[in-house]
Amino acid sequence: MTRTESPLIKIFTPSDASACNTNAQNLTVKEVVARLPEDRFHVTMLCEGEPDPRLATRANTRLVKWARHGNTLRLLYHCLFPPPDIYFFPRTGPLDRLFFDARSRMALRSALVTYIVMAMDAKTSAGLIGRSIAEGDVVVGNSKYVGETISRRFAVQASTIYDGIDRRFYFPSEHADNEVPIVLYAGSFQPRKRVEIVIHQAARFPHIPFRLAGKGETEKSCRDLATQLGCRNVSFLGHLSSEKLGKEMREADIFFFPSILEGNPQVLLQAGACGLPSIAMELYLSDYVIDGKTGFLAKTDSDLAQSLDQLISNRAMRRSFSAAAIAHTSQFEWDDITRQWAAIFEEAAERRWTSLQKKAS
Repeated sequence: MTRTESPLIKIFTPSDASACNTNAQNLTVKEVVARLPEDRFHVTMLCEGEPDPRLATRANTRLVKWARHGNTLRLLYHCLFPPPDIYFFPRTGPLDRLFFDARSRMALRSALVTYIVMAMDAKTSAGLIGRSIAEGDVVVGNSKYVGETISRRFAVQASTIYDGIDRRFYFPSEHADNEVPIVLYAGSFQPRKRVEIVIHQAARFPHIPFRLAGKGETEKSCRDLATQLGCRNVSFLGHLSSEKLGKEMREADIFFFPSILEGNPQVLLQAGACGLPSIAMELYLSDYVIDGKTGFLAKTDSDLAQSLDQLISNRAMRRSFSAAAIAHTSQFEWDDITRQWAAIFEEAAERRWTSLQKKAS
């Protein structure tokens, strides 16, 4: 019997099904799982809080409740008895390490489908991330550039599957743009995101509202910097749900994102879908922004400032970029993307099954 004759492909993913979890990686998995055909795919996920209602009501879905203790062993049990056909989107925790070891030593039938969402260099490719690429049956990057960095560093061919837009939350505004533009940043507060640059720009434009959504380790220092520079035009919004973030994007006019280490940030796609021109760094060559048409991809920090100057001072440019961003992001639809993932899961399961059969014969 070949693997494809089995009625269900069983997938395990160490991803959180909670409705309140807005981490980009977990959002991706939730959107894909919610759309996978129930009669072809059984999915096991963890769930730390109240589940996404689409997953809670999906047939052939097991949500393993997060507990105060013993989560790694409980989740490992679901990976071994019986092993899934697909282990999807490994992370860097103890569960992943234990599963990798068991898969290798016990020749488990589970195919490893690795999804990489960060450009690979000496630092980002270390440890379990590198191992998940080297041992992966299928490796996928979330942009062409990410795939290229995987190929250069590991000599592994990586295909590209983009993230999509949750149209429940991210869609264009029905209202006219603001006479005085509003600048928005959304993302975590950590060193690589360089939120301090947003605040320094706010100091240059005291009459322009700057709104910062997110939280993290550098939030206190950013608040202190805003106070030091007298930035009364800066608002710290904290962590926002997808619904609230979409509303903020529709009320803003410019999305400013100075991060220097990314893969293909979902937040740039979400901003574009809401009609926001984006300013980001060129370093990671995001496919969600077309330089000079839907926003700007800056080579230097000076370019960031100049791009912001242009968009703040030129209302016609903002409107043109906004329309182009809406048109460009219309191609990134979760239904189409899920069909790509479904095909990969089927191919990976069949390939792994065939490989083990050959070794056993």
